Amino acid sequence: MKITCFKAYDIRGRLGSELSVEIAYRIGRAYARWLKPETVVVGGDIRTSSPTLKSALASGLRDEGVDVLDIGLCGTEEIYFATAHLNLSGGIMVTASHNPIDYNGMKMVREDSRPISADTGLKAIQALAEETDFPPVELSQRGTYRRISCSDAYIEHLLSYVERSKLRPLKIVVNAGNGAAGPVLDALESFLPFELIKVNHDPDGEFPNGIPNPLLPESRHHTSDLVKSSGADFGLAWDGDFDRCFLFDEQGEFIEGYYIVGLLAKAFLRKHPGEKIVHDPRLIWNTQAVCREFGGEAVQSKCGHAFIKQVMREQDAVYGGEMSAHHYFRDFFYCDSGMVPWLLVAELLSVTGQPLSDMIQSMVEDYPCSGELNRRIDDPQRVMTLLEEHYANGAVSIERVDGLSVAYTDWRFNLRSSNTEPVVRLNVEANDRALMEQKTLELLSLMGAD
Repeated sequence: MKITCFKAYDIRGRLGSELSVEIAYRIGRAYARWLKPETVVVGGDIRTSSPTLKSALASGLRDEGVDVLDIGLCGTEEIYFATAHLNLSGGIMVTASHNPIDYNGMKMVREDSRPISADTGLKAIQALAEETDFPPVELSQRGTYRRISCSDAYIEHLLSYVERSKLRPLKIVVNAGNGAAGPVLDALESFLPFELIKVNHDPDGEFPNGIPNPLLPESRHHTSDLVKSSGADFGLAWDGDFDRCFLFDEQGEFIEGYYIVGLLAKAFLRKHPGEKIVHDPRLIWNTQAVCREFGGEAVQSKCGHAFIKQVMREQDAVYGGEMSAHHYFRDFFYCDSGMVPWLLVAELLSVTGQPLSDMIQSMVEDYPCSGELNRRIDDPQRVMTLLEEHYANGAVSIERVDGLSVAYTDWRFNLRSSNTEPVVRLNVEANDRALMEQKTLELLSLMGAD
């Protein structure tokens, strides 16, 4: 059997043709044979296909003698938390995050919530799932199955990131996108002084308000409009499995993830001066400036959760951030969380008394950026070689840490191929907005992209 849903960092595919109950079962057995775990925790997002796929996955695990703990509807970070908190051998989340409604997938970790990606086990699991003849097993040899909840411990852990005595009664718009974030927000609400104004709040696998993906401009108006009409202090939106958190200022303006990395770096360095902050290579100048100002050390990593988490562990970094809205925390087992970031921002607003727009204004003015521009190009490597040759003269640095990064004294760009989609991603930053816009158009023209 050829299985095509294995990607660089996770498993994701179209239901029926790429991911089915049979494939989920085989993945469960293959994961168990590769990792040889004693106990694995599983959970699933709100998609209507998730319970069935999760059941098949659990059946495959149990047929290999693995005991299964099921935490039910959850976000990906709840699997990360449960795996490490309960000291389990592994964890698997059934989710397709922000993919179309006819997709689903899985995200896998091993002990200590260490990621399993293409170069650390996913390819081996794929080969086992494709090639192995899995025989039936006797009932007495199967692992056990039990429903559990880690919700109370998880909520307590989230609250440990802020000093609740310092929090002000902020008004906050929260848009769960009809995904899995709603129940967690409800559980947090009674412990916090905030007024949460909820939109698209109830979990609904039919996604009546569209697939939750706030990176798309057309997905932002529910949050933005409500922030403006309610006079909220800021707004929040999540994707389906809420491992990414997106912020809107008090004027309803969407904030680029790049500047949130700088904001959170500042929050941590105020509490932990001298610590290391990990960032990706797409946009870097603002994060590096924050680290210089607050006595931290900026450390660059390749894009992608597996690389960021590995570098954070190696460097014992307190925080790591990607402009794609993935934020990683040492105290969260070096994993990404979509709940911790907004709590930290709320604490910052409470302590400083500043509106969110003021807190990021200097970052936006000093380091304007293009935002990530995605283009389909037939031969990405040829284009990168062309751009490197074109911009080599006068450049102060040329790097291939992840794609191509070229820097001058007053502007820089990064161009890289996506690990999850057939596109290249361009990011441009400068010390002047007009220069950034000029160079962005120039690069797109050289790339042959509009």
